[in-house]
Amino acid sequence: AVDANAAAINDLNYLPVKVVNGTTIYLRDVAQVHDGYVPQKNAVRENGVRGALLTIMKAGTASTLDVVKGVKAALPGVMKTVPSDLHVAEFADQSLFVRAAIRGVLREGVIAASLTAFMILLFLGSWRSTFIIALSIPLSVLCSVATLSALGETLNLMTLGGLALAVGILVDDATVAIENIHRHMASGEPLDESIIRGSQEIALPAFVSTLCICIVFVPMFFLAGVARYLFVPLAEAVVFAILASYVISRTLVPTLVMWFYRNVELHGEHINESNLPFWLLPFARFQRGFENGFDRFRNGYRAMLASCFEHRGVVAAVFLGFCLASSLLVLVLGRNFFPTVDAGQFLLHVRGPTGMRIEETERLSGEVNGVIRNVVPPDELGGILDNIGIPNSSINLSYNTSGVIGAGDADILVSLRPGHAPTEKYIRELRERLPREFPGILFYFLPADIVSQTLNFGLPAPYDVQVVGRDPRNHEIAARLADEIRKIPGAVDVRVNQPDNLPQLTIEVERAKAAELGMTLDDVANSVLLGLSGSGQVQPAYWLNSRLGIQYLINVYTPQYRIDSVAQLNSMPIRVGANNDQILANVADLKRVEISPAISHYNVMPVIDVYGGVDGRDLGSVLNEIKPLIDKFGKLPRGTSILVRGQAQTMLSSYIGLGMGLVMAIILIYFLLVINFQSWLDPFIIITALPGALAGVIWGLFLTQTTLSVPALMGAIMAMGVATANSVLVVTFARENLHAGKSAIVAAVEAGVGRIRPVTMTALAMIIGMLPMSLSLGEGGEQNAPLGRAVIGGLVLATLATLFFVPIVFSFMHRHYRHKPAPANPNLKP
Repeated sequence: AVDANAAAINDLNYLPVKVVNGTTIYLRDVAQVHDGYVPQKNAVRENGVRGALLTIMKAGTASTLDVVKGVKAALPGVMKTVPSDLHVAEFADQSLFVRAAIRGVLREGVIAASLTAFMILLFLGSWRSTFIIALSIPLSVLCSVATLSALGETLNLMTLGGLALAVGILVDDATVAIENIHRHMASGEPLDESIIRGSQEIALPAFVSTLCICIVFVPMFFLAGVARYLFVPLAEAVVFAILASYVISRTLVPTLVMWFYRNVELHGEHINESNLPFWLLPFARFQRGFENGFDRFRNGYRAMLASCFEHRGVVAAVFLGFCLASSLLVLVLGRNFFPTVDAGQFLLHVRGPTGMRIEETERLSGEVNGVIRNVVPPDELGGILDNIGIPNSSINLSYNTSGVIGAGDADILVSLRPGHAPTEKYIRELRERLPREFPGILFYFLPADIVSQTLNFGLPAPYDVQVVGRDPRNHEIAARLADEIRKIPGAVDVRVNQPDNLPQLTIEVERAKAAELGMTLDDVANSVLLGLSGSGQVQPAYWLNSRLGIQYLINVYTPQYRIDSVAQLNSMPIRVGANNDQILANVADLKRVEISPAISHYNVMPVIDVYGGVDGRDLGSVLNEIKPLIDKFGKLPRGTSILVRGQAQTMLSSYIGLGMGLVMAIILIYFLLVINFQSWLDPFIIITALPGALAGVIWGLFLTQTTLSVPALMGAIMAMGVATANSVLVVTFARENLHAGKSAIVAAVEAGVGRIRPVTMTALAMIIGMLPMSLSLGEGGEQNAPLGRAVIGGLVLATLATLFFVPIVFSFMHRHYRHKPAPANPNLKP
């Protein structure tokens, strides 16, 4: 066998090229063979030091935490295979944000459960009842987690948020059950009879209340887009936990009451200070004082409700007028898709003049890094990572969402240390300072955290105004549109993603002259490609390293520094055959033109994207001012249209879906109540508490300066379910009093006074449960904060509506009711 392969790279220099006059010309005489690479188009620097960046992404169905854990577990083994002087460091880890957000949700859930348990202990004054109710919370959560796991869901920010949201509701069923059992025990009934009667009385109302809360989440399953994938798991977590809570309150809770109260006097459990340890005496006295205070509160409520009945027409009119006026606040709330999350990092994109070489871009990035270090204090700066130029492979480029169009682009990722100041503060300062110090350079900020990237669907901005069509004037239209959008208050980082000013040299071959010289267009094109890009583009060849068993691409080309002017480009040789050499200027002309470095399509049609962000205003307000600008363009070229897409489009569809969900939830609740009560009137009385819930949601957002968003709308739907559940309790007992022969006003008053404790307890439990979430504590807390604030605001006014407005409506609707005694049995003797 003949082995003609060179043993080493240097041996290629000794390959004979040709023989001239008896002299052998070797490759080393006309070229230099060395181990190299194609001209650099990408550079990575960490804190100013050159390096290589390895980005690891997960598949859609994989767990972020599992992927990161697996990568970190594999790293020690990988490090054994690399040179010892190679330094490998982790720069960014999205799982840190995920873990911090999950810890925050868990912490909120634990705090909420603890506060709720304390509130129950305060109301009931019984550690036994508190323990039973508190035990139902983790059991219900575990049942929900098991069901979610069976359906293929994972524990993530949304499912854990749903469980945290459900904590305040989970105590509802057990609290109402035990409170009703306590009421029968206090009247002197035997324990077993108290448990049976107490559980039986509230079984149906509690079931209807549970269904009312669950049914409001049904519209979530009809959402589309990212909102569906975010909120369906949250809805499932809440619904499964609530259903488990109801089952537990009907089975385990009565059993535990029977067990814990078997040796307790049947007149209810009162704290006996003589049997308590000394360290519990202060709480016992405090609880006794609380009971006395609550009795006074109940008597005050009775007097206030009676005075409301004296002027029930005025009270009802004022309440409805207040709810109607509150709806006008929606106009000033503002609209966002999701709240902004502070993930402790930001991503800045730098774009130099189109066509800038990577060496100049790297120098520019270094100067920008200096400004960033002046803005961010050293004790808060975790690190700066520069990814300069075009990503190394087409795979990396396909996953890049920053809008890279050439070597003049750079992504600068800045990581902040824990305890940093608000990230938005540094972004605003850099947004003002960088354009002043670097005129002619485009700067814009991109979504850096996993939440914002998901909500943007991979787009580099929350709104995308697309000029669709093939007309060459569309670039001019896009530029004019971007100039107008920049004038809108709150619109920032507005830019045309596809510029049209990339300098290009067009080679126009004179076909007739080339034919006279025996050349074709292929000959000219191949010669130009060979000189500029190398033989790898025309005739790929490989050299096998027999020692390593690896093939290397051989690329023969003219060094770039040899072709640094138009004159040298014109002097490029065009070779056809052995004795037919020409230069490029003899067969072609060079022309300078400007083109677009990137061409984008949407559903096949060419588009030019005008991207932009929002700062200091809500997204909805900015979009409201963009739409008139689009209409101002009037008649566009034939085949051209302007559309708004991106997060803005999804926000609109989500708002429509959730708005229809609110209406559907009310309709579903009403028909469910009609079936249960076998009446059209009483269900209407029950849902009259919902205007108060919606008004409370609006005021809760307005007073906390929170914009309307998808989580806030979810909170509104949740508040409606809980408000309906409490209203069901009051109307159910009012109906019983009415059928017992009492007048409508007396029945309503006694129902309100008799159920004020469970209604207040369940409302307070939900409000306290939502309090940690509403404070947006921890990483990612901003995402669910509007939900908690909406629920708290909705429940505050919904509870007032349940205790005052609903009884008034009940007395008014049943004012002509006449009790009909049961007919006498003629077979019975007097």
